[in-house]
Amino acid sequence: MSLSQGRDLFMTPGPSVIPDRVLNAMHRAAPNIYEGDLIETTEGILDNLRKVARTTGDPTIYISNGHGVWEAALHNVLQAGDKVLCLTTGIFGNGWANVATAMGIEVQLMDFGTGSSFDAAEVAKILRADTGEIKAVLATHTDTSSSVSNDIEALRKAIDETGHHALLMVDCIASLGCEPFEMDAWGVDVMVAGCQKGLMVPPGVAFTFHNNKAVQASENTKKTSPYWNWTPRTNPDIFYMRFNGTPPTHHLFGLDEALKMLVDEEGIQNVWARHSKQARAVWAAVDKWAEAGAIRCNVSDIADRSSAVTTVVSDTVDLTPLHRWCQDTAGLVLGLGIGFGDYEPHQIFRIGHMGHMNPVMLLGALSTIEAGMAALQIPHGEGALTAAGRVLSS
Repeated sequence: MSLSQGRDLFMTPGPSVIPDRVLNAMHRAAPNIYEGDLIETTEGILDNLRKVARTTGDPTIYISNGHGVWEAALHNVLQAGDKVLCLTTGIFGNGWANVATAMGIEVQLMDFGTGSSFDAAEVAKILRADTGEIKAVLATHTDTSSSVSNDIEALRKAIDETGHHALLMVDCIASLGCEPFEMDAWGVDVMVAGCQKGLMVPPGVAFTFHNNKAVQASENTKKTSPYWNWTPRTNPDIFYMRFNGTPPTHHLFGLDEALKMLVDEEGIQNVWARHSKQARAVWAAVDKWAEAGAIRCNVSDIADRSSAVTTVVSDTVDLTPLHRWCQDTAGLVLGLGIGFGDYEPHQIFRIGHMGHMNPVMLLGALSTIEAGMAALQIPHGEGALTAAGRVLSS
């Protein structure tokens, strides 16, 4: 028997929960796409995107998902035959590398596993030995599959210490608007992100951000796609060139509202602090459950854990029935496992704690997971909810 007759709760690591305010902002007639309010709205969006990314650089909006802006970023600063160093701590780091390979870019892969952050000192060794072939370093801030959060600031310092010229390109698709990120202060040259996670908007638009160093690289890069080319989008002669055609009007309305909530009302540093506390509440609960030995956080070191998503793994239990119980009986949708390393998808579930989230939703989800483990007789330690509540009330 299903007990779920209310609103389902989606705790997937994107698409995240969409605020009613965002949905209501999108629920309106089509605007004039040639002149008027839409142009002013778009300028406000670009300004607020800079504030979220902590940059004075240029954001570019594409009608795309995150996989698309992987390609957009590469297309603008690299070309076939160039070489990149790609750092991976999960499936999505490998995904960006695969896109580069398909575009004819030579990829040198540094795989740091799926349980901890990459080692910046090891990256520096590779760059010191490089003879000038490596044009860019590709890194993922938070890999959504493993929930490893990587230290981008340390990576920048390591690159600088070598004196290497490579661009630093960072995937913030899972982390932007959830975790501290300082594009300018950390010296990130190109960043990519999507709207459907920390920015709380339905999937459909994604972004690149780039600085002056990336502009210079772009000027010397042959473009083969007018759609991905960011130059006319960032310096348009007329408005439609920002989108290489018709703008994604209703996504813009939703994005405008979401950014007002994050930037103008809550404040981005408060957003980071909220995500940090809610993430620590999840970890407190999972670490208590882990005392029985059946499940645990994939990332053992708290310093390497993401504030946006927590990946839970099991060496002994098939977690597929727990997925099904939570969804079918209770109306809680957890993130499916994306297999990595020694773990198959059925040994994994992911808790997304990103975007429009509060303690009622978070504690409700944790209570439901615990109820599911009890119903399915999955061993789990006691005191998880008390531990999570203690974090939230501190």
